[in-house]
This record gives sequence, C-alpha cells and structure tokens, in this order.
Amino acid sequence: MTVLVLDNPELIAKAAVASGFNAATLMAEGKRPHRMRFHYGFNKYALDDSDTAIVRQHAAYLKQNPCTSIRIHGHSDNFGAEDYNQFLSRQRTKAVVRFLIEEGVSESQILVASWGSTRPFTTPDDRAANRRVEFEYLADDMAKAL
Repeated sequence: MTVLVLDNPELIAKAAVASGFNAATLMAEGKRPHRMRFHYGFNKYALDDSDTAIVRQHAAYLKQNPCTSIRIHGHSDNFGAEDYNQFLSRQRTKAVVRFLIEEGVSESQILVASWGSTRPFTTPDDRAANRRVEFEYLADDMAKAL
C-alpha cells in the first residue's frame, strides 16, 4: 500500500477548495451553539456585539433544522417594581425574537416566556446574573404540545 503524505498547507488548502470544501458551511452546519444564556446591563434590553454573533449562530442552526423550536425565557433582576421587571423581561425576549426573525428563522419555531424577577438564576442579590435571556430547545412534538 502506498501512502501519500502532504505537508504543504497551501497545497492541501487549494486541493480542498478545488474539491468543493467550504469552511463557512462546515461551521454553520451540524451542532447548535453551546451558549444558551445572555446577560444584560442594568435596565438594558439590547444584546452586545459578542452576544449577537452567538444568537446569529443559533439562527443559522434553527434555519437548518426547521423541525426544531426554541423557547426564549426573559428574566430581570429584583430591583424595582415587578410590573416594570415583567415589562423589561418582555422587551429582552422581543428584541431576541426580532433578531432571529430578521436572520430568517420562522416565527412558528419561536416560543416566548417572560418571567420578570420570579425565577432568579442565582441569589436575588446577584442582580447582574439574573438579568438574562435563556434559550431552551424543544423537540417538535414538545413544541406542538405547548
């Protein structure tokens, strides 16, 4: 048996491109992103740039898997009135939903739950950790049941 060993990275890369290999497609396909929690500053509901990049990866995954649904849970800290905290958690989920739809995700794949400050991630005193949006992936049968 003869084995050809190529140790020239440029030659390997050119051969891969010539054969139809596309690294961007490889990264976009397959597994969903691992990061499922996004935190916010005080009284904020816009994602920062690094969070937006991860949410964009979730959008790509959802577009490639149309039978998969996602529930977006919005949370706030316990500072202030609960009515306002509910409003703020809805604003956070709406902003994420709007972004996913702009990225091409079907509205039928998205479910929303806004909890205000009623479900803290950690102790209520750790306000920064409790200001968040969380993603929960659902199987198709579970999404239909909800």
